[in-house]
Amino acid sequence: MITSFITSDPRYQINKEKIREQVEKTLTEMKVTGNIEVSITVVGDRKMRELNKKYRDIDASTDVLSFPLEESGTETGFIKSPDNILRIGDIIISYPQAIINATEYNKLVDDEINTLIEHSILHLLGIHH
Repeated sequence: MITSFITSDPRYQINKEKIREQVEKTLTEMKVTGNIEVSITVVGDRKMRELNKKYRDIDASTDVLSFPLEESGTETGFIKSPDNILRIGDIIISYPQAIINATEYNKLVDDEINTLIEHSILHLLGIHH
């Protein structure tokens, strides 16, 4: 079972069902199974800039940040949970940056958010550029 915790600033119209579908699709394609949890939060540029500064020392907004829940040195890369739930981490998306990206790539904002989610899940699983 895959559980996606999705929160958003009320100003931003997001399609939570489409986000859940993208999370499931990406994890299924990566053959990640079992009880899985991931958190997705959609924020504005001010909050994203604050997080980017705090965690990456970059004083600017960005489109997405991923925070894996992992412990180095473990065989799978993830912390073994006593309740057998694989909590892969947190994804933070800047809605204004998603709009900019969608405009640049001539696509719908929902589709750009899904692209950012797919990209972030791969990062959370340890797959980088």
